[in-house]
Amino acid sequence: MKKLKKEDIKQEVFDLYDDYAHNKIERRQFVEKLSMYAVGGVTVSSLLGFMLPDYKSTQTVSPYDPNLDSKYITYDSPKGGGSIKGLLSKPADAKGKLPGIVVVHENRGLNPYIEDVGRRAAMAGFISLAPDALTPLGGYPGNDDDGRTLQRQRDRNEMLEDFIAAFEYLKSHEGCSGKIGVVGFCFGGWISNMMAVKLEDLAAAVPFYGRQPAVEDVPKIKAPLMLQYAGLDKRVNEGWPAYEEALRANEKDYIAHFYPDVNHGFHNNTTPRFDKAAADLAWERTIAFFNEKLK
Repeated sequence: MKKLKKEDIKQEVFDLYDDYAHNKIERRQFVEKLSMYAVGGVTVSSLLGFMLPDYKSTQTVSPYDPNLDSKYITYDSPKGGGSIKGLLSKPADAKGKLPGIVVVHENRGLNPYIEDVGRRAAMAGFISLAPDALTPLGGYPGNDDDGRTLQRQRDRNEMLEDFIAAFEYLKSHEGCSGKIGVVGFCFGGWISNMMAVKLEDLAAAVPFYGRQPAVEDVPKIKAPLMLQYAGLDKRVNEGWPAYEEALRANEKDYIAHFYPDVNHGFHNNTTPRFDKAAADLAWERTIAFFNEKLK
């Protein structure tokens, strides 16, 4: 059987996976449509296996790293889901109060990739909190398919309240300076945009390929924004021109980066949508932005 490489995958397959990952088609339809691209020694099962997340070999920061203090906590979200679980991480040798970062997951709960991002933020010198908005439904179920199914059962505005409550938890944490930013991916990108709308004292927001807020909400934004977009992400990018026009008209502090020839999800190193060069640059820019705005 042919061993697949990223360059073997047609762009139509990435677009198909995006539809599947965002609930536009069911798994059965996804598999059926994949059969169109199972040619030249490539089977549907090998194509499916290649496209789905690999959480075993992609971890970048071990949960047991001696330089890291990382543990699960629960906090109260009275306007959202009640008691919410999250991964709280900070440098093991932290002295004094650190700026905080809320790390917001995609549309499938607190999976291993997002936990890893939370640890990466801590290793960069922050105290991070990565909540699991699936907590009221039992938490991330161990696979993304079931995670997406569960997340569809929650109201997105109630989940927004869960992440706002995470901000409040960090703000009052004894190890936090009170200057807090947010970074989120996909669904978490929308949450990041909306936290900038809702929170007057949010210090910075970095949405990765997230849906934009309504134009009429843009005047409420106080936080500086760094907006990260994938060049091939037609679905999300179609909302950018109106958002940019509103940001300019309201003289908001923002910078937008478009990474050409990469797909939605390019920062997620567990699927073949991952683009290392773009992901590394985007994360370097993100940390530099937080260092500037939070410290």
